[in-house]
Amino acid sequence: MAAPTSSRPSAGPGRSGRRPAAKAAPGAFAGLRAAAVRSGTALQVWLRRPLTSLHLILAVFGLLTLFGLVMVLSASSVESLTQDGSSYSVFTKQVMFCLLGLVLFWVGLRIPPRRMRALAPVMLLVGVAALVAVLIPGVGVVRNGSRAWFALGSFSLQPSEGVKVALTLWGAHVLAARRVVMHRWKHALNPLVPVTLVVLTLLVLEPDMGMSVSMGIVLIALLYFAGAPMKLIAAIAGGALAGAVVLGLTAGYRVSRITAFLSSDTSDPLGPAYQANQALYSLADGGLLGAGLGQGRAKWSYLPNAHNDFIFAIIGEELGLVGALAVLALFATLAYTGLRIASRSTDPWLRIVVATSTTWLVAQASINIGYVVGLLPVTGLQLPLISSGGTSLVVTMFVFGILTNAARHEPEAVAALRSDGQGRIARLLRLPLPEPYKAPVARPPAQRAVRR
Repeated sequence: MAAPTSSRPSAGPGRSGRRPAAKAAPGAFAGLRAAAVRSGTALQVWLRRPLTSLHLILAVFGLLTLFGLVMVLSASSVESLTQDGSSYSVFTKQVMFCLLGLVLFWVGLRIPPRRMRALAPVMLLVGVAALVAVLIPGVGVVRNGSRAWFALGSFSLQPSEGVKVALTLWGAHVLAARRVVMHRWKHALNPLVPVTLVVLTLLVLEPDMGMSVSMGIVLIALLYFAGAPMKLIAAIAGGALAGAVVLGLTAGYRVSRITAFLSSDTSDPLGPAYQANQALYSLADGGLLGAGLGQGRAKWSYLPNAHNDFIFAIIGEELGLVGALAVLALFATLAYTGLRIASRSTDPWLRIVVATSTTWLVAQASINIGYVVGLLPVTGLQLPLISSGGTSLVVTMFVFGILTNAARHEPEAVAALRSDGQGRIARLLRLPLPEPYKAPVARPPAQRAVRR
């Protein structure tokens, strides 16, 4: 009996009955490309929405605040337990300052920009007076060799953090009024630079090198975004750099920090480079995914200021490279969002304030991360919204309130909020409807001549 024949064609030499994988690859890649195009188009559509800046800045603010509270709890638990008998003492203070910061965030969000601009000179005067008062023995409190704090019971207040914001608001007020004549050095320098020099002198007397660097960044950012000549900005930046070098070489602890940064000698485990080396060890131990939240070893008295200046090392140790990159991504998003808000603002004062505030927040984060990973000498600047520190946290949350307020005052956002309404949360917070910017009416030449 003959064997039944199959109607299925037989596979020839070198062929199989399966569909070749090479023929499926182009279709798969085409599908991926189409998905990427659709995602990119959806992102572009979302970025063009009138309230995108508002949603972005709120998301960055919320994520940084919550992430900071979690990391402060993890990084400070051991020191809190050994010093106060409770693992939550530092974290509890941080939460209390966070609640106060939320109140100031609401204040910065609710005050109309014109009223805030009118209050800027008074805020600066109060801040400079506080800097003078903190230098008086018996009034200011010395911590870590610097007389820069007021003592309020078990809490402390650092006035220089508030002065940084006041200088930003007042400097933008002065420069916005002179934006037409900013090409003249005389109008660009006076009175912003002399006032800043007074503030820097008071900071040097404390002494507070880190805050002096931060204040110098504020000055340069103000001049840059106000349209000052680049030659003037370069001259001021060069003078500031020279002054920083001189100050760095005139104090023993600063010289030791610079020497430790420039030296690769690790023969003395307890030398000036001890803290920086321990930070690098912590980052190396973290690897890709980290040891796990709360499982880091550096905070067990190996790394000083683990919950403060060097909290980024704890992030790298416990959450690994993934956690560290997440922090970098959040600050990169802050940079993009802040400059986006500034570019869309029609109010010249608000534009300078937002751009300058974004610059010093991101620059401060970059400097902190830079010295933790060994790229810069230690300066003592904190990681905004993440490091433990009451005054820094409160002031930074107030600045985020100003940034959010500016996002609500983008022209398209103003139109959308006034036509579609603000939503339940805005009504619950009693936020006024944003007003469109109205440029001041210039006086006729004859009237100006009479006033003179």
